[in-house]
Amino acid sequence: PVIGCTCKVCQSANPKDNRLRTSALISWDSYKFAIDCGPDFRMQMLRQKIKSIDGVLFTHEHADHTAGLDDIRPIYFRNNKPLPIYGLKRVMDELAIRFDYIFTKEHRYPGAPEVEINILEANLPFELGDKKVMPLGIMHGNLPILGYKIDRFAYLTDTKTIPDKTMEQLYDLDVLVINALHHKKHKMHMNLEESLDLIEKLAPKKAILTHMSHHFGLHDEMQQKMPKNVILGYDGMEIEV
Repeated sequence: PVIGCTCKVCQSANPKDNRLRTSALISWDSYKFAIDCGPDFRMQMLRQKIKSIDGVLFTHEHADHTAGLDDIRPIYFRNNKPLPIYGLKRVMDELAIRFDYIFTKEHRYPGAPEVEINILEANLPFELGDKKVMPLGIMHGNLPILGYKIDRFAYLTDTKTIPDKTMEQLYDLDVLVINALHHKKHKMHMNLEESLDLIEKLAPKKAILTHMSHHFGLHDEMQQKMPKNVILGYDGMEIEV
């Protein structure tokens, strides 16, 4: 929903139309990692009753994916150790400017959390817990950003185009999460038509649409128009891969 908008989505009483900023929690065994940490991070953690995470994987530096970083405070103080964060060097440099009190090593504010910085490169796998994770290089308009692939699950948001090297990683998936902003062409994001074309090409067993704006349409009405293997994401959705 958008502040001050009176469209049918923004006024809907259906909880599935009341979406917070796009984010995800990946968990296996005793591990829990967030993908992105937007301005709604605190409320998302509270609503889902998640007490702690083992780290944050950042897709890119835009505020709707990073502005909640300060809300890792209770996690940091409860665990009493820096929280690992992962992302491109450009993203880490930008976060260090916005949240200098978190990243600085000198004259630290006593109430500030600490982070452990892990620099990633697109299409260069790394270890996370006992899993191998592939950071997928994708394009958000002209901005190189990351998606993430773990086993047969891939998470892509804010995607506009996908380089061939990354496309090779996206076949034979059990679950693909992909953005679909709305119905019109957009310079930075895939629209619904582009996302459905990509899903048809990649043929995952299941695809979940995310990062949908209020222009996308009502959840229940739009779900009826989707192919059988395509599900509209909603806050609190849980999937098992």
